[in-house]
Amino acid sequence: MSAETVSVTGWGRTAPSTARLIRPRTYEEAVAAVRDCGVRGGIPRGLGRAYGDAAQNAGGAVFDMTGLDRIHAIDADGGTVLCGAGVSLHTLMRVLLPLGWFVPVTPGTRYVTVGGAIGADIHGKNHHVSGSFARHVLSFELLTADGTIRTVGEGSPLFEATAGGMGLTGMILTATVRLQPVETSLMAVDTERAADLDDLMARLTATDHRYRYSVAWIDLLARGAATGRAVLTRGDHAPLDALPARTRGNPLAFRPARLPAAPAVLPEGLLTRRTVGLFNEVWYRRAPRARIGELQRLSAFFHPLDGVPHWNRVYGRAGFVQYQFVVGHGQEDALRRIVGRISAHRCPSFLAVLKRFGEADPGWLSFPRPGWTLALDIPAGLPGLDVLLDELDGEVAAAGGRVYLAKDSRLRPDLLTAMYPRLDDFRALRAELDPRGVFVSDLSRRLNL
Repeated sequence: MSAETVSVTGWGRTAPSTARLIRPRTYEEAVAAVRDCGVRGGIPRGLGRAYGDAAQNAGGAVFDMTGLDRIHAIDADGGTVLCGAGVSLHTLMRVLLPLGWFVPVTPGTRYVTVGGAIGADIHGKNHHVSGSFARHVLSFELLTADGTIRTVGEGSPLFEATAGGMGLTGMILTATVRLQPVETSLMAVDTERAADLDDLMARLTATDHRYRYSVAWIDLLARGAATGRAVLTRGDHAPLDALPARTRGNPLAFRPARLPAAPAVLPEGLLTRRTVGLFNEVWYRRAPRARIGELQRLSAFFHPLDGVPHWNRVYGRAGFVQYQFVVGHGQEDALRRIVGRISAHRCPSFLAVLKRFGEADPGWLSFPRPGWTLALDIPAGLPGLDVLLDELDGEVAAAGGRVYLAKDSRLRPDLLTAMYPRLDDFRALRAELDPRGVFVSDLSRRLNL
């Protein structure tokens, strides 16, 4: 079992901390890693795509779970897979697509492990139909602080504490996941432009039920009558008969595009209000006013940024903050105020998306709830950013909303209870399960989870 002392950071690269990185490859090594992690404890880590400090542990241990990367069993008739926690969604797509199956939920990157998908209870463009990832998990094996390996089934308190629990209830070793049947590896996509935020919300409310997947890129630098203008992209898995005859011979081929990696060192100041404003203008204008049934690769529809390895480097050494919140239906005025404030502050965000969430998920710390969720990337060095985001946190909490812990790196702990009503239940179960605080992270210390 390898171990080394390294500097660890989230995908936003804003708050690195030093820890011992331990990579277990077997159950026995996993138990040993937890037993010997030391007084500062440890936290499981997948592929490092949490944006903030959820998978860091200053002065302690970080358990690199990518060594547990076996697919143990596939039920190609019933549509389930049993796999190690370190298996990535990319690997599942590569293996399962030729069999006619797709992952039930994917976020904006396929480079997420199954264990991370459960720990963060990830969501995707289909939440309004399918819910979050944990809703499709039948069971998982969990190594708890006392060295016991427990089989945890859906509906149990430990399942609901672990789903969205950010790795703080224990180390997930394997999981059994229900899959989504597909006929092809292409998407049938409809695209349209929305003139402003109200137009966008009206279109989503009226017609989202027609689509399995739905997302809107939103221009947060637009002001005045154009505030909240957007490009709305929605679709579903293309059926076989929608493919041109020449491509039907291999309809389930998975060939994601890949471009050269972003350089390790880039000039500072690439993402200014001027450059991002120009990008947003071009992106909005080049989008079709209305286009129906375009066939797109899975990778283009779900994971366009995965085609550029290390794209997070474009924000420079200071990194970036990804801010994501949700407010409920009936709180559209709060959403309008927040979008207006972001626009007025001139936040240079070219990665901003708005979606509608469906029913709330069972995890005690799961992020989604019915309503509107907005996610945006902002350069960490933007003047006045801390004050702005603190003010937005207050608006979100006052509207009964919450921020996403898997992307957070700066939330004040006093707002957490209002945002997550089951927080006390989570803390109580964790105290009973792990009285010595074996599983701990920079996030858990900062927010007193």
